[in-house]
Amino acid sequence: MIKLYNVSKTYAKSTVKAVDDLTLDINAGEIFGFLGPNGAGKSTTIKMLTGVLTPDSGTIEIDGVNLADNPIAAKSIEGFVPDNHEIYDTLKGIEYLNFIGTMYGMPTELLKQKIAEYAALFDLTEALPNMIGSYSHGMKQKLSIIAAVIHDPKVWILDEPLTGLDPQSAYQLKQLMRAWADRGNTVFFSSHVIDVVEKVCDRIGIINHGKLVAVDTLENIRADGKLSLEDMFLTITSDGERK
Repeated sequence: MIKLYNVSKTYAKSTVKAVDDLTLDINAGEIFGFLGPNGAGKSTTIKMLTGVLTPDSGTIEIDGVNLADNPIAAKSIEGFVPDNHEIYDTLKGIEYLNFIGTMYGMPTELLKQKIAEYAALFDLTEALPNMIGSYSHGMKQKLSIIAAVIHDPKVWILDEPLTGLDPQSAYQLKQLMRAWADRGNTVFFSSHVIDVVEKVCDRIGIINHGKLVAVDTLENIRADGKLSLEDMFLTITSDGERK
């Protein structure tokens, strides 16, 4: 579902590759956890997956669509929850979701149905008529999640999606992630909350200094079958974090 072939990226004025020759194949029907220290290349990888950044070299495919050759088609089957809330504070919540759904070409009645369904799931129904600028951090996170899932994307890319969520909403999100993957879709989940990654992901990839240093099921990655994911992560990345 997601394929990266020899993908590299270097930022201007830097001689160090933020992502270095990354090759990764993520399957349909799985939740894939993406871990790494600060500055390891996680955010750069996500920005390339979503078309925000262009790789210096290599190829990215989303469900068989080459992102560079056909960016609109590739992005149309993605849903993205970023690690910030850069959404339109001067719009009402309902206006924002209608805008997103219309942009993806959703029929009016289906869009209305999906907004009602997900707003109820994340307890946001009463807030939708209000301006986004009045929302709390957690409410903006819920709105971002709904906007990313409303068009039924095959690939759901989540960058720290649990940040700011109350326990009930966090539980609903984890349940939705599992249901999404079980329907044959792909969930790409980047987080620093290692215990959540350990509980919900089918496979895990660890990136360090721009290179993929481990990718497998949790059981296969463990050296002796006794280490926790946190212990394993700290062992693999113990050479320090890039600033």
